[in-house]
Amino acid sequence: MAANNRRMSGKKGAQVGSGGQRRRGLEGKGPTPPAEMRKGHAKQRAAAAQVRRTQGRPQQRRGAGRTSSELVVGRNPVVEALREGVPASTLYVQQFIDSDERVREALQLAAERGGINLMEAPRPELDRMTGGLNHQGLVLQVPPYVYAHPEDLTAAAHDAGEDPLIVALDGVTDPRNLGAVVRSVSAFGGHGVVVPERRAAGMTAGAWKTSAGTAARTPVARATNLTRALEAYKKAGLVVVGLAADGEAELGDLEALDGPVVIVVGSEGKGLSRLVGETCDFRVRIPMPGGAESLNAGVAAGIVLYETARRRA
Repeated sequence: MAANNRRMSGKKGAQVGSGGQRRRGLEGKGPTPPAEMRKGHAKQRAAAAQVRRTQGRPQQRRGAGRTSSELVVGRNPVVEALREGVPASTLYVQQFIDSDERVREALQLAAERGGINLMEAPRPELDRMTGGLNHQGLVLQVPPYVYAHPEDLTAAAHDAGEDPLIVALDGVTDPRNLGAVVRSVSAFGGHGVVVPERRAAGMTAGAWKTSAGTAARTPVARATNLTRALEAYKKAGLVVVGLAADGEAELGDLEALDGPVVIVVGSEGKGLSRLVGETCDFRVRIPMPGGAESLNAGVAAGIVLYETARRRA
C-alpha cells in the first residue's frame, strides 16, 4: 500500500535518491566567462571570425607589400610567359576552343611546371575577366608579387658578409627596364632593387620576362618614399651614388664603389628628381665618347654594376 501511495504521489524527482547530483548542481561554477569566450555568443563568433581573417597572414614590414594579381591575355603572350618562367597560379582555357599548336604548348608547359591550376571556362566568363580583350581562349593568372622592405636588402648583404650593393630606380616606369635592372643586379652580385611605391614600374609579367628568371632570386623592395629610404641607407653607412648626365664626377674616378653603395638611376627622359638628386652623396656621369645624350635605365645600371663588380673582384 505504501508503495502504491508513493507511485500515486505528485512529487517530482527521484524517489530513492539522486546520487549526489543535486548537491553538485548547487555548487558554484566560478565567474561567468567574458562574452568573447562563451560559445555561441555574438561576440565569440566575431572574435573567431577575426582570428580566421588574420590567421596565416604574413607579417609585413612597413613599406613592404604585394601587388594585385595580373592577367596575361592571348595565346602568344601566355605561351611566352610560361616559357620564361613567369609565376602563374591558374591557366584559363575557353570551352570548346579550337586547339592549335600554341594552345597545346601552353597546356604542356603548365603541366610540366606543376602547381598551375587548369580551369575550363565559357567564353563569356573570359570576356568578363579580361574586360573584353582579345584573349583568344587563353588567360594566365599571375599571382601578386610580394615586395621586400628596403632594410631587408642590407640585412641580406650583412648576413652574407658582403658590402651592400643596391640599385634604386627613380621615376622608371617601363617594367622592361625594371626587369633588365634586376637581371644586371643578379649578374653582378647585387643584393636587390628598390622602387618607389607610386609612379614607378612594378614587378609585372613583363618585368618577370625581361629578368629572364633572375627575379626569382633577386629581391625587389618597394619604398613608400624613396628619398626617406635613401636617407635611411645613408644612416646605415651606405654611400648614395646618383647617375646624372651632368654629374660632377666621372664613373671611373669614383672610389665609393669599393664599399657599401646604393646606385640611383633616374628615368631616361627626366633623370633624377630634385629631392633624390639632393639626397645623393655623389652625382656621377658615364663617359660616352660616341656623343649619345643618355642611356636607358637598364643599360646605365648594367655599366655601373659591372664597374663595381670589377673593383670588388
